[in-house]
Amino acid sequence: MKAKARIGIIGGTGVYDPELFKLKQTVKLSTPYGAPSDEIQIGEIEGVSVAFLQRHGKEHIFPPHMVNYRANLWALKQCGVERVVSPCAVGSLQEEFKPGQIAIVDQFIDFTKKRDYTFFDGAQTVHISTADPICTELRELFIKEARRLKIPHHKDGTYVCIEGPRFSTRAESRMFRAFADVIGMTLCPEIQLARELEMCYVSLAMITDYDVWAEHPVDVETILRTMAENMDKIKALVQAALPKIPEPRKRCECPKTLEAAGA
Repeated sequence: MKAKARIGIIGGTGVYDPELFKLKQTVKLSTPYGAPSDEIQIGEIEGVSVAFLQRHGKEHIFPPHMVNYRANLWALKQCGVERVVSPCAVGSLQEEFKPGQIAIVDQFIDFTKKRDYTFFDGAQTVHISTADPICTELRELFIKEARRLKIPHHKDGTYVCIEGPRFSTRAESRMFRAFADVIGMTLCPEIQLARELEMCYVSLAMITDYDVWAEHPVDVETILRTMAENMDKIKALVQAALPKIPEPRKRCECPKTLEAAGA
């Protein structure tokens, strides 16, 4: 493997744009945790080296609860990735979080049940801090660019991550509304695994629907249609922000996660 990239994008097929992403090399990797969801495509966006990984595979064959999150993050780390940008689709739990907007979330609540949550499941036990799980430097940069581009967004928010692949019951959705702003199925354990590898991580959560607390139950057709109609916002934000991400990581604590945990 020759090509390296310091920035990784974990996304779906809608994020990948051959006109935006200039492919240089496709890398097939194995990891101690099995195979990642797909090959890693290494190329450039606006002159910036980027490693792109399809979270669910090119054919969307891995549902959220079956994604090999550990292999995905480990493989990106092998490619030299230090910063991860993660576009995803979410439902809204609050009236003011409207479909078509982007939530640049700063907190999460984990309601998943049976995923692999850590790399430290052997001889060494490490307790990382997730008090402030999102990289502060990346969040500030993407918020600034969203504001400059006049992209409708929320500069913070709490993401509740559920196991899936089913959607919530109405009772669950009403409960989640008391504690969170958006709901999705992929943030956890992706975000804490990135922290264990001392990678910076930011989530760009595209709001596609109101969850089932609202009048109309959520359905896949609505999600896909809204995502397609608003994907250009994510692409524009990524295209604008990536060249402005500084190479040295001096304005966040992400590179010191394990040191702070005493590892």
